[in-house]
Amino acid sequence: MKVIHVLNSREYTGAEKVVCQIIRSFRDIPGMEMVYCSPESSNVRQMLDIQQVPFAPVSSLTPGELKRVLREQKPDIIHAHDMRASFLSALCCGGIPVISHIHNNAYDARGISLKSIAYILAGLRARHIFWVSNSSYEGYAFHGLFAKKSSVLYNIIDAEQIYSLLAQDTNRYSYDMVYVGRLTYQKDPQRLMHLCAMLRERKPDLRVAIVGMGELEEECRALRDQLGLQDNVFFLGFQSNPIKIVHDSGLLILTSRWEGTPMCALEAMAVGTPVVSTPSDGMKDIVQSGVSGWLGATDEELAEGAMKILSDDDYRLTLAQNAKASFETMNDEKAYLQTLLDCYHTCVRTT
Repeated sequence: MKVIHVLNSREYTGAEKVVCQIIRSFRDIPGMEMVYCSPESSNVRQMLDIQQVPFAPVSSLTPGELKRVLREQKPDIIHAHDMRASFLSALCCGGIPVISHIHNNAYDARGISLKSIAYILAGLRARHIFWVSNSSYEGYAFHGLFAKKSSVLYNIIDAEQIYSLLAQDTNRYSYDMVYVGRLTYQKDPQRLMHLCAMLRERKPDLRVAIVGMGELEEECRALRDQLGLQDNVFFLGFQSNPIKIVHDSGLLILTSRWEGTPMCALEAMAVGTPVVSTPSDGMKDIVQSGVSGWLGATDEELAEGAMKILSDDDYRLTLAQNAKASFETMNDEKAYLQTLLDCYHTCVRTT
């Protein structure tokens, strides 16, 4: 059985990590073959090469390019990730079964919009739809149309790989906070800059690492300079292995407008780094505020949680221990892979 994973991303962050993890996990299953398909990108290609993941690149994800790859690869199943990739896969699939996998609560699909309407076609063509959280399912304007073919599949991570990557980096880092992710509207990095300014008033020697790239990077750099944070906020760009930075930091910070189940949050919990985040969608499913992390809707609430963690070692240790325990309970890799395998077999049998 050959499965092609289709993405519309040139980045390597959350959904992309999920796909590579799925591909790696299925390597040892007899008769399974998987390929990663997305627009060409040096960052993506670098990470796929490191993990020895087969890559079928397109110049851009268009119907013509996707049809070309499908002709060349001849997959038995298309596993499409997020709404645009699912829509294009539905257009190009012919008789190939499509599984749609939605990794976040798309802000621009919560009401009637071109995106939400276009996804109806994808939903109608899909044999099954996986949603990364209940809020991502309920947040889609027309989710009721697809109730019978939908299920929630929470993200998991390959814990052994995370611990292996942690051991590979022997550097020591001295950041109070770390942000890991794309610098995009969804993540609201401008808000993060203002939060850093608020925290710097209380902790003048604050050190914050920004790991990631995106279309808002230059704007955020300018805002950092405007707020006088040059000695406090450090842009590290894309990092192929940021887990030691996360491990050594006081906390992981997220200011997202919406989320699915962020892989970086799961990775932080796995290595015992508390997460401070806005109460966005899937974060409410994995973090119990004040117990295994901290959720704050306002900048004041986020600052309160961050300062409590950074100033109280005992409190930080308690959150870290609880976060790790919660992660170990949630992260059922075998059940996750069995769910996918069952879905694949069902798709092939009913073709």
